[in-house]
Amino acid sequence: MRRSIGLTFAAAFALGACTTTATNTAPQLAPDGKPLPRVYRISVGEKNRIQFRMLDSVNALRNAAGAGNVILNAALNAAAATHSRDMSVQNRPWHFGSDGSSPIDRVARAGYPQTMLGENISETFETELETLAAWMEDPATRTVILEKRAVDMGFSWHQEPGGKIWWTLIMGGGGAPQYRPDTNPVANTANPIPEITQPAQG
Repeated sequence: MRRSIGLTFAAAFALGACTTTATNTAPQLAPDGKPLPRVYRISVGEKNRIQFRMLDSVNALRNAAGAGNVILNAALNAAAATHSRDMSVQNRPWHFGSDGSSPIDRVARAGYPQTMLGENISETFETELETLAAWMEDPATRTVILEKRAVDMGFSWHQEPGGKIWWTLIMGGGGAPQYRPDTNPVANTANPIPEITQPAQG
């Protein structure tokens, strides 16, 4: 099972193999007789290795598309981890937090000082590489990964006891943010993508 979603803005907002351990040696069957997905367990010690393998994979794809490398950013990693846990609590893959926060709000709360360019999310039992491959197959999520203005990346996940993994990848760019992070996201539900304006020249 996989549900992946990417979100892109007008000026922006739109997973290295994972060392895991399969807990099932033979396919387990659901009540309907269909095989259950294989459960992969990600160990605590794998966190940094998974993030750097993902970074290397993303940069290889970006280089092939003519985009520059990105680097891992601690604030974006924190925002991604927070949202992955929150999606699990809400039990749905979407871009808004249980408190109504948008990706822009979460990135600003985490202390990222530059422009948030896009976010990809996924609800799956698959590894980060399989999830990355799925994101690359969809035009919206591929656009986030290959965004040429991106210089920073955040990547994290939350794995539930049953094995389901909630992945979040965030891209950020250089320059000052062109949004107001104090905007009330709940009051803007009819048009959740904020207008992005260029700073006045002078």
